[in-house]
This record gives sequence, C-alpha cells and structure tokens, in this order.
Amino acid sequence: MTPISRTIGETQLVDEMVVSFTHTVPMAWMLPGIRPTGNRVEVALVVLVGFSGDKIAHEHIYWDQATVLAQLDLIDPGSLPVTGAEAARKALDSSLPSNQLIERSKSTL
Repeated sequence: MTPISRTIGETQLVDEMVVSFTHTVPMAWMLPGIRPTGNRVEVALVVLVGFSGDKIAHEHIYWDQATVLAQLDLIDPGSLPVTGAEAARKALDSSLPSNQLIERSKSTL
C-alpha cells in the first residue's frame, strides 16, 4: 500500500492510497468468485472510517472495480471507458497525463 493522503475529522478518517498486488490467492472481499489469475494489479483505493465515541462505527472501502478487472484480463478495456494501472499511477503522480479516455472516445466517433 502506498499512502496518498489522509484527512482526519472529528468523527471520520479518510485515507487515499494505491494498493498493488499480484493476484495469487482468492480475494473474496475484492474479487468474489474469481480464481487467482497471477496478474499484477495497481488500483487507487479510498477508505472511510467513521467513529462513534472511541469505537469504529463503520468502514467503507471504494475502488474502481473495472480497473481491477481490466488488469486481470477479465474485461476488455479497449471496448469500455476503463483504464488499468494508469489510473493508480496518476493518483501517485499528478504530472502524468489526464483524461486519456476522453481522447480515446473522440477517435471512435
């Protein structure tokens, strides 16, 4: 995990990070029912943790599932408005180009 940012409020914490892994084991929480592919994955992830007093009240984890599935070769990113690891790399490096999906869609019109 590579941290990007952390925001702390009175009742909530928000972490933004990039998670990188090789899909070698079942991952029911992220990829239910999908057997290990052996593929490398990089994905930006956001975690929201809510607190009630001194206890965790909830945890919500968000990521772009299409980006993950494209990197696992389970969907074709060429036929959908989907990127792969590029999205995670952009989250880590703001100097990388943005909106390649917009340019790609213009070439198909």
